[in-house]
Amino acid sequence: MTSFRRVTDSLSVSPQIGLEDLSRVADEGFVLVINNRPDGEEPDQPSSAEVEAAAQAVGLAYVHIPVHGGPTPDQVEAVRRAVASVEGRVLAFCRSGTRSIITWSIGQATSGAADRDVLVRQGAEAGYDLSGVLGR
Repeated sequence: MTSFRRVTDSLSVSPQIGLEDLSRVADEGFVLVINNRPDGEEPDQPSSAEVEAAAQAVGLAYVHIPVHGGPTPDQVEAVRRAVASVEGRVLAFCRSGTRSIITWSIGQATSGAADRDVLVRQGAEAGYDLSGVLGR
């Protein structure tokens, strides 16, 4: 069972989710799933199309914003817009959750929505070190 790591009241991140996790995602009150994992990164991961179909089958919105390595400004903005577009909780995932929280946190920092120190603390509380990616 995949663990969902709460970052804020409206955002959690996660390592790779399985198709069987999506009903739990919906049951826990999430409304949007953001997949930051490129298709084919590992041979046994479900494809974006499979995750999207399973998410929609349980009433979840779905967005695929694949991030290779560090996120681009366009990817940061796409995640920021996706999170801002819904009322409710968002679950973002990748292989380990790291790309998801980094992409989200850069968007929060650059848009002025959150202070760097707050973001670093939120990351640490979720089990991620954001101090290097958000600068000083």
